[in-house]
Amino acid sequence: MSADKTILIINPGSRSTRIGIFTAGKMKVNVSVKHPDDELRKFRNIWDQYDYRREAVFLVLKQGGFTMDEMDAIACRSGSIKHLPGGVYRVCADMIADMRSGIYGGHSVNVGCLVAYDLGDQFNIPVLTADPMTDELCSSARYSGIPQITRQSSFHALNQKATGRKIAAVLGKTYHEVNLIVVHLGGGITVGAHNRGKIIDVNNPLDGDGAFSPKRAGTLPAGDLVKLCFSGEYTQDEVQKLLAGNGGLFAYLGTTSAIEIEKRIAAGDATAAEVYEAMAYQIAKEVGACATVLEGKVDAIALTGSLAYSKVLLESLTRKISFLGPIHLDPGEYEMEALAEAAVRCLNHEEELSAYATYEPVTAPCG
Repeated sequence: MSADKTILIINPGSRSTRIGIFTAGKMKVNVSVKHPDDELRKFRNIWDQYDYRREAVFLVLKQGGFTMDEMDAIACRSGSIKHLPGGVYRVCADMIADMRSGIYGGHSVNVGCLVAYDLGDQFNIPVLTADPMTDELCSSARYSGIPQITRQSSFHALNQKATGRKIAAVLGKTYHEVNLIVVHLGGGITVGAHNRGKIIDVNNPLDGDGAFSPKRAGTLPAGDLVKLCFSGEYTQDEVQKLLAGNGGLFAYLGTTSAIEIEKRIAAGDATAAEVYEAMAYQIAKEVGACATVLEGKVDAIALTGSLAYSKVLLESLTRKISFLGPIHLDPGEYEMEALAEAAVRCLNHEEELSAYATYEPVTAPCG
């Protein structure tokens, strides 16, 4: 890997913007700019956060002593776009248009891609993304129960894949030789069944699927959700905000901070303890479901993401899922390194860029 490439990485999350500078083969800057809930509530939608997120990028550049003229490329985490095979893609106008349309969902990462795209245009720098909306679901995983709705593949593909490769290496094998359950614990929670290099089933946290998380509601009783939608008390946008934004821990406890919740629990807050345990309970159910998808052949269970630092959550999860397979703790995220390394591979012509075009996913039986 060439040491003369410098990459700016922009990776927004629901409550933070991670900004990195990768140069000389190392991550020289890796900063997570926190966005408090009271500040985010000032914005009507994610697109209104554009200037707010852009200013965070320039603040980190200034603090690190870097300028845009030093960058060979910008790497950003993919937003909500059409499904694609894994690979590295140039962020293009069609990709941005798909994000802005909302057809494929809404997430704060979309506005980060727009910031990256505009910076690339302004400074004539290539803007790349890696392992975008990856779709490797097996055919059975696509069925919802009614023909009008097909289950979609929308999850933390970049971190899930990076963690899968890392854990496989720890096991002394390649990613394509193992069966893993990877649990991404963050603002959104995804649990993926990795079957020899393919994620054949995973929940979609953006659309109310899986365990509830710090700001998302997860799977809801369908009948009660229908009644709520037609009650006349909520607009469509308000219901969507309940599902992703004002749901989960925030809805029950008024905070998304695991640190604050653990302090409440330690101080004897029974409600906080019960809600946090309920989240662990739902995550464990998702892990158990993935174990059945893999027919019990689980080489390892990986717990990753920012919430994997939570001692209370990990203790509860370990009690519930350790019988399914060995647990590997890999707290934090490796998206920043994965994005930077993918950009360098392309700049060095070690990997070809894939074209953003219509993709028809290949389906295969599960197992």
